[in-house]
Amino acid sequence: MQELTHYIDGEHVKGTSGRFADVYNPATGEVQAKVPLANGDEMARAVAAAAKAQPAWAAVNPQRRARVMMAFVQLLHRDMDKLAEALSREHGKTLPDAKGDVIRGLEVVEYCIGAPHLLKGEFTDSAGPGIDMYSMRQPLGVTAGITPFNFPAMIPMWMFAPAIVCGNAFILKPSERDPSVPLMLAELMAEAGAPKGILQVVNGDKEAVDAILYDDTIQSVGFVGSTPIAEYIYGTGCAQGKRVQCFGGAKNHMIIMPDADMEQAADALVGAGYGAAGERCMAISVAVPVGDDTADRLLEKLVPKVEALKVGPYTSGNDVDYGPVVTAAAKANIERLVQTGIDQGAKLVVDGRNFNLQGYEDGFFVGAHLFDNVTKDMDIYKTEIFGPVLSTVRAKTYEEALGLAMDHEYGNGTAIFTRDGDTARDFAARVNVGMVGINVPIPVPLAYHTFGGWKKSVFGDLNQHGPDAFKFYTRTKTITSRWPSGIKEGGEFSIPVME
Repeated sequence: MQELTHYIDGEHVKGTSGRFADVYNPATGEVQAKVPLANGDEMARAVAAAAKAQPAWAAVNPQRRARVMMAFVQLLHRDMDKLAEALSREHGKTLPDAKGDVIRGLEVVEYCIGAPHLLKGEFTDSAGPGIDMYSMRQPLGVTAGITPFNFPAMIPMWMFAPAIVCGNAFILKPSERDPSVPLMLAELMAEAGAPKGILQVVNGDKEAVDAILYDDTIQSVGFVGSTPIAEYIYGTGCAQGKRVQCFGGAKNHMIIMPDADMEQAADALVGAGYGAAGERCMAISVAVPVGDDTADRLLEKLVPKVEALKVGPYTSGNDVDYGPVVTAAAKANIERLVQTGIDQGAKLVVDGRNFNLQGYEDGFFVGAHLFDNVTKDMDIYKTEIFGPVLSTVRAKTYEEALGLAMDHEYGNGTAIFTRDGDTARDFAARVNVGMVGINVPIPVPLAYHTFGGWKKSVFGDLNQHGPDAFKFYTRTKTITSRWPSGIKEGGEFSIPVME
């Protein structure tokens, strides 16, 4: 049985708390490793090492910090297959999907290579008589991130890459369900040239989270996960005077207008609804065809595509559409919600309840499910299922469809499929959702734009990656400077004003 470690002060460190969590192979249901769960003393050790290392790192000029990111990008490409295999083994994703996880994180690292430009301040010459005024962006100090199981490579890099290139030290508390890739990323950052103590990985559960939240040295906390935990971390962290950004749950709607290309829309729904077994915060989980005729035409195209989905372990290669969900508990919760949908009157058009994969009977596989005639009051509509379950809600009009997306408590992502530019433009302008796709099913922005939802999908003022990341991980300092040309008569006792 492999025993994983923490990564503190530049080296792998065994856990000392005596507490461990099992790390499963989701395809087989077998425990393949155990990961230590840190206590407060272990977190304090990591924080102390980070605080010691950070001032010297902050003093390194941005161009040299960016060169570490350049080297890191090269190492990610070098070890892409190794990272993807480790990710798939613990998460269950297919290998192409696991590589996509790494690549979307890598793209943010590439953006961070532009730090010398992105960290430039502003300057005003002669703001007053003999007075210049300028601003500078300075690092916060020690920062931290708490990341979810569903993107064990991408989301850690979304957080630690901008934090570190801005001159901060970073403590990563990854999900205890799939911790190997974050540890590998820390090793690669050290190989790229990051000093000891600048990136540390401390595995743990709520005890480690609370240690982060109540440590006075840690200046900021980032989080991605469920909305209830996001609310807890945001409230607690802000009460402790930290800068906090938290990203929570989602229920993403895709509106299909009568003029949409139904083949294209069906293909988009299959990929966006069932990819990664639906374990994505940007998964489309609600299809909203406008009009019964649209719904019937959509389902005619969609049903055979869902029925044809291939489910299996990542070891089957590229001939698999999605793999298992991450734990037995996740599987049980999905199955419970499916049954709730049936009990509450939804029509189960594609029934994946009896899915069984020969040779992998103990794995956490869930068959594809497709519901029709789902209504707003049903649990499968209100709840983020986080599984391969797509609900179809029939809307009579465009306004009703728009209202469904707008009235839901979550506002992470949404999409509309239409050939009409006026409808698309109206939808993009009016919908109260943070990320919008027009004929794009999963509207995740590229690295140089920002990622973030609205409503109960986000807590905090700034989004992830893009320009917002550099704002989040720095403070602005404004300097007013005057260099007298000679000795002045006496002191000034009033605020200087422009004449």
